[in-house]
Amino acid sequence: MRLKADLLLFMVAIIWGTAFVAQGIAGQYHVAYLFNGVSFMLASFILIPFIPKGTHISKDQWKWMLIAGLILFIATAMQQVGLLFTKVANASFLTSLYAVFTPFLLWITFREKPHTLDLIAVTLAAVGAFLLSTSGTFKLYPGDSIEIIGSLFWAIHFVVLGKFASKFDSISFAAGHFFISGLINFIIGLFVEDISILAALPLLLAILYRATLSIGLGYTLQVWGQKHTPPTDAALILGLEAVFAVIAAWIFLGQSLLLIQVIGCMIIFIGVLISQLKEWNSGTLEHDHLVEGR
Repeated sequence: MRLKADLLLFMVAIIWGTAFVAQGIAGQYHVAYLFNGVSFMLASFILIPFIPKGTHISKDQWKWMLIAGLILFIATAMQQVGLLFTKVANASFLTSLYAVFTPFLLWITFREKPHTLDLIAVTLAAVGAFLLSTSGTFKLYPGDSIEIIGSLFWAIHFVVLGKFASKFDSISFAAGHFFISGLINFIIGLFVEDISILAALPLLLAILYRATLSIGLGYTLQVWGQKHTPPTDAALILGLEAVFAVIAAWIFLGQSLLLIQVIGCMIIFIGVLISQLKEWNSGTLEHDHLVEGR
């Protein structure tokens, strides 16, 4: 089950990476909240028919869907708004820092001391992301602080999904907290953005792509995958999103891929592989069995 979950999270990283183009289109139209709002609410509606018949949503699930939805709203809003005030390369690198924040959040909130291999893995992931996203050079922009705050909330989202969402049905939980996140984004967008811009065909296509694949499929698989994979490992695997974003841009958009970026990709992959070495540790295997049995 753990291997299946890791492979699904790997697939999510590919989906999120290739969906980068859709978010780039929204940035070109200078729209953030409405783009997030419509995308997440549409994804929620798409998932409703797939919720298992007879699924009961308890008060506890409603509480955690609300909490997860609020966190997801902040994370997505920070990421998309930050893109308006910084370079895509900076945003990609700073957002990927959620893989670094996650193990330390677990340490602070749940007293789960990071495994030595986790510390090595997240360090390599951060170095690799820096080389991949910035080509070794980094210039500060006004939106960078927004991206860093957003990255922290992405890490909190990973922890919440791994520790609490795993108790509930994956599809209903995904649909519920998608809608909450989307609704808040949409309401704010009505006040600060021009809703008529949503009529632009490229933007509509970007919303449809993001709602169906990036959110509807990708985030739902994330919720399921984190039932069987520890939050730190999930964050590292999903951090491969940046790698696939660069590869997709190289293949489909003809963007150049420098040697230093290739080295960054390799370092990130090595970091993810190192994180998986814990599987050979019997103590971790016992923990994994407990995770699967929740």
